[in-house]
Amino acid sequence: MQKLLTVILACLGMVGALAIDTYLPSMPAIGAEYAVGPVAVQQTLSVFLFTFAFMMLFYGTLSDSFGRRPVILTALTVYTLASIGAAWAPSFGWLLVFRALQGLSAGAGSVIGQAIVQDRFSGAQAQRMMSHIMMVFGLAPAIAPVLGGWLHVTFGWRSSFVFLAVFGALLILVCLKFLPESLPRDKRQVFHPGTIGRNYVKVLRHPQFVLLSLALGLAFSGLSLYIGSASNFVMVILGLPETAFAWMFIPLVGGMVVGSAWGGKHAHKSTPTRMMWLGFGVMALGAAFNVGYNALFTAAVPWAVLPLFVYTFGLSVAMPAIQITALGLFPDNRGLASSMIGFIQMMSFALVSGLVAPLLFHSALHLALGVAGGLALSFAAWRLSVMMAVKPAGVAA
Repeated sequence: MQKLLTVILACLGMVGALAIDTYLPSMPAIGAEYAVGPVAVQQTLSVFLFTFAFMMLFYGTLSDSFGRRPVILTALTVYTLASIGAAWAPSFGWLLVFRALQGLSAGAGSVIGQAIVQDRFSGAQAQRMMSHIMMVFGLAPAIAPVLGGWLHVTFGWRSSFVFLAVFGALLILVCLKFLPESLPRDKRQVFHPGTIGRNYVKVLRHPQFVLLSLALGLAFSGLSLYIGSASNFVMVILGLPETAFAWMFIPLVGGMVVGSAWGGKHAHKSTPTRMMWLGFGVMALGAAFNVGYNALFTAAVPWAVLPLFVYTFGLSVAMPAIQITALGLFPDNRGLASSMIGFIQMMSFALVSGLVAPLLFHSALHLALGVAGGLALSFAAWRLSVMMAVKPAGVAA
């Protein structure tokens, strides 16, 4: 049953990743059909990410009040209908509208999934479960752009959104049959706007929580920078066709899958702090390799993408430990805390992919330097969070 739950929660987390990555090979074709430039087409990603991040603020607290299962099922229904709308959008404006609706509904699974793990598990077991979920979830960004490229070449760009609609509909059926409610009625929070507002203020006024969330979002920005630049990186910098996105996404996601598997295996043998140190160390190695290679050579496969494997390996080792540490600060408001983590992480994703990526995606070296800069800020936020924590005497950080 635990393995089935892992797969279901990972698939729920995939909803957002698939909506981000599947259509990336089709971005030039979308611009050509609607007669808009690449910067305008980039907004189909930015609009999705901003609405995705915004709604993440509310999914956790809604699930704290109404239960995990009803909120997930409602969001999946909206997502499926929005995907159908995007597949038959008559104009670029309507495509943006449906992408916004996709974004508003796509984050429920990833946010509430974290809360479900905390409802049912604790300590090393919860950290191991999060690693296993990330390992399965990691398949989505690797498969999505490759599948999207072949769908685009075979059926046209609209077929990517048809695929998203089918995936959403299948998930609704799976959740109806196999996903039980994990939050009993007697443990739910009363849905009162004033109380909810005070709880958000309480979370935002906790400096350790905010810094841990920022550390997570900034470390994840290295991944988001390359995802936001994927079309340009693969087809312009590397000079590869629409069907060759695997060259970027398999190393990018392969590192996450392997790192998650390793982290899940060693979660019970090591403290979260040690896992974070190890994760940041591996990310630093990948970032340094990336900058050094692109400073000395013209970007080409496989060397231009190998550092991505190293970076995301370290990211997947550090992320569960950071998430568990942050969520553990608010045991009575796990859904709300999960929402805030998701919001900060995805807002970082949206800002980097929508604003920073267009400034850097013309140069492999600039992309590498962007990753290194985000990692440095992430490490600084984590160490500040340790300084802000109230620790018993003699506890090492």
